Amino acid sequence: MKKAIVVGATSGIGKKLAQILVSKGYVVGITGRRVELLEELKNENSSSYFIKSFDITDTQICPQKLEELVVEIGGLDLFILSSGTGEINHKLNFEIEKQTVNTNVLGFTSVVDWAFNYFEKQKSGHLVAITSIAGIRGGRFAPAYNASKAYQINYLEGLSQKASKLKSHIYITDIRPGFVDTAMAKGEVKFWVSSIEKASNQIYKALLKKKKVVYITHRWKMIALLLKLLPRKIYTKKL
Repeated sequence: MKKAIVVGATSGIGKKLAQILVSKGYVVGITGRRVELLEELKNENSSSYFIKSFDITDTQICPQKLEELVVEIGGLDLFILSSGTGEINHKLNFEIEKQTVNTNVLGFTSVVDWAFNYFEKQKSGHLVAITSIAGIRGGRFAPAYNASKAYQINYLEGLSQKASKLKSHIYITDIRPGFVDTAMAKGEVKFWVSSIEKASNQIYKALLKKKKVVYITHRWKMIALLLKLLPRKIYTKKL
């Protein structure tokens, strides 16, 4: 029986991925800040879910909690990070930017480093993180969010390179969603908004193939290419 941890399983994509994994026979450790929501999920299948509540911005406690969870579920094959934050910040309120950096940079680094080190010791494992298409370019509506997602994308690429050099069975998958119908989908203009179910099913299928980079839904790959090719002068003045 395979073992997985989903960090950020209280709602949205993280919750749905946890449900999909359990339906496929996984034992799943679920984490998040809101323990009551984790307990609701566990009640769906009490023998398959194991709870550990913590906030990833508490980088001192994260490794300890994850170690405890691995012991409880009996090992680890798949680690999914689906925890993040981002707010529209027209006024550049520093507290908003600080919270974004604390969660999407410091918290992210803490948990993915733990997972990678765990997999390196056992010489196998699959590390997955939900980043965003927003990480491809800067954005005026939520500067810290776009920048933090760029950090995540580059960090995961570094871990992928590191795994390759180790010549072990460690896989890194960077999931880059466009708009998904969750609380994270903010902004006045939204298009190609995917349901949580559709996005999560596409993610699961990509995990089976151990893809390195996945756009969710698949059509966002075209937008990603356009964003990469668009000259800076046009991007900064027209968009």
